[in-house]
Amino acid sequence: MSTPHPVDIHVGRRLRLKRTFLGLSQDTVGKKIGVTFQQIQKYERGINRMGASRLYDFAKAMGVQVSYFFEGFGDYVNEDADGIGMAEPNAQAFENDNMNNRETLEVMRAYYKIKNPALRKRVVELIKAMSAEDK
Repeated sequence: MSTPHPVDIHVGRRLRLKRTFLGLSQDTVGKKIGVTFQQIQKYERGINRMGASRLYDFAKAMGVQVSYFFEGFGDYVNEDADGIGMAEPNAQAFENDNMNNRETLEVMRAYYKIKNPALRKRVVELIKAMSAEDK
């Protein structure tokens, strides 16, 4: 088995991020585009590469532009990589990406369910105060 390409890993992580943020299961997304939840797992881990039509299907199912899946990829590329298109992502940047943390996604999803802007602002202020106390 070959190692997944860094782009496939990134696209898969973006897929998982959006799916989790929307509160969709792998099974639900799979049914929307006509694949099994096991296939969704493989896409999310970057094991299986997505073709252009499949990427389009995911974008349509999740209400995003195809470009969404590539956003931030350049942020992980090593500056000293040789050759165009041959840059490898910085593995440490991927590991430290808190946006891929399930707890972070759950907090974000709950936050955006709050309709009252004043209440959302108070939630942010509370979180900031709590994190300042933890230092």
